[in-house]
Amino acid sequence: MAMSSILNADDIKKALDAFAAVADSFDHKKFFEIVGLKSKSSDDVKKVFTVLDADNSGFIEEEELKFVLKGFAKDGRDLTDKETKAFLQAADKDGDGKIGFFPLVDVQMQK
Repeated sequence: MAMSSILNADDIKKALDAFAAVADSFDHKKFFEIVGLKSKSSDDVKKVFTVLDADNSGFIEEEELKFVLKGFAKDGRDLTDKETKAFLQAADKDGDGKIGFFPLVDVQMQK
């Protein structure tokens, strides 16, 4: 499933462009807001989660998180190690090193 079938392609481009140029600039809260995920239903968020869960494990692990922007568009950049760890820390509520669907919804809904 293409991310553009869930989210607006122009919003995806704006969100990716906002964090493309500067390493360590990625802010997951701002990204989710720009891409329009905050206004989506939990069913749509689940679809996004499924796209990002590349190995279909039911979790987004650190290695998958590093490439999360490529899940939105193939030309998305890789997150730096610092960005990856910050995003993981924000969403890994039980400290197991991976993000489940519901913690992602919590992070996505934070304002």
